Amino acid sequence: MQKKLFTQIRNEWRGNLWLALELLVVSVVMWYIIDLLYCRLATYLEPRGFNTEHCYLIEMGRLTDKSPDYHTDRNTADDICTLVERLRHRPEVEVVSLSQNAYPYNGSNSSDPIEYDTLRTNSYVVRRLVTPDFVRVFRYQGMQGETPEQLAEMLRRGDFLASDNLFSRYGIRMTALAGKDGFHLFGDTTMNFRLGASLQPVRYDDFEQARFCRTYLFNLEELDRMGGGRWINIDNELCVRVRPDQDHDFIERLKADSESQYRLGNVYISDVRSFVDIRRNYQQSEMNQLRNYCIGMGFLLLNIFLGLLGTFWFRTQQRRSEIALHKVSGATDRAMFSRLLCEGMFLLLIVTVPALLIDFNLAKAELNAWRNGTTLEWDRLLLCALASFVLIALMIVVGIWYPARRAMRVQPAEALHDE
Repeated sequence: MQKKLFTQIRNEWRGNLWLALELLVVSVVMWYIIDLLYCRLATYLEPRGFNTEHCYLIEMGRLTDKSPDYHTDRNTADDICTLVERLRHRPEVEVVSLSQNAYPYNGSNSSDPIEYDTLRTNSYVVRRLVTPDFVRVFRYQGMQGETPEQLAEMLRRGDFLASDNLFSRYGIRMTALAGKDGFHLFGDTTMNFRLGASLQPVRYDDFEQARFCRTYLFNLEELDRMGGGRWINIDNELCVRVRPDQDHDFIERLKADSESQYRLGNVYISDVRSFVDIRRNYQQSEMNQLRNYCIGMGFLLLNIFLGLLGTFWFRTQQRRSEIALHKVSGATDRAMFSRLLCEGMFLLLIVTVPALLIDFNLAKAELNAWRNGTTLEWDRLLLCALASFVLIALMIVVGIWYPARRAMRVQPAEALHDE
């Protein structure tokens, strides 16, 4: 059967050549679409390095001296610390933290170089000044299995924490430097700091690849003790994690108690926002772009499907007389369907080889999405090529099956008479 199939394809080489060219173009375009969607989805599903479930951002306000309720003898930092303590004792609150330019889905960042021996970060490194409980609020994890509680204790004793990819340009992982002294932070080479632990990379958002995100955390309270100014102030971010079984109507209940329980001197709670809303608002443009990508690609895939379906439908309809002759010769419907299907699959297999070569060169030329430092990843290339092959094969099956089924229901004498 294989020899007869090959002979028939060779005898009809003109028609098959155009069909093969169509399949080649479709295969390359399909690979490109699948590869782009794969990159977007793979980035979205990467570990974020934090957890915002049941978390809230509490915004603080401060009365000005123009307010009749203004107190001239109050210390803002002390009032903020008291506010944190009162929130910590609230029954539904699990943990509370203060921070500066640190909470997830935050468009504001601070940056500092970090030096160790001859190593120096020359790329953008996000500095997150936090109280120790910050890592408990957002459940940061260490690369060597350190829990949020263990990480918080490291911050309390004055160590700093850094993402594992901080010195990736040197091919060095921070896990190899955990526990070592001699790090220089804040651009000050006169002071030495110790790395407490290496963190799982903390992403900026769900659409930024983890390898681009370099972060270090330092204790906000330690800076106060070092005499570097009053770092605890009204501009700090107050974040809380609520117990899962009590995370219902938390915003309404907290606002109802804010004036009576959380108004301290000149400091008050001005707003409370869920990280569900913060995340959605921060990523709205990226989500819109992803939606547009999916709609555009879906439309393109639909056109490809209809084009292939029409091609094989027309091709099968044109062979009604051939099907009739084979049935007169004793061929069964199953044998005829297998023959037509094998012909389409054989053509697809033939064009898959040059299609892979084109895909390889497209990836090597970096004309497609960029992940993990390169577009030429063999596992990704082959996976997307396989997905493309399977989708086109399904289109061929649908394009052959229905018209072939109709053609086989026609009596051979009628089909030959029409011919």
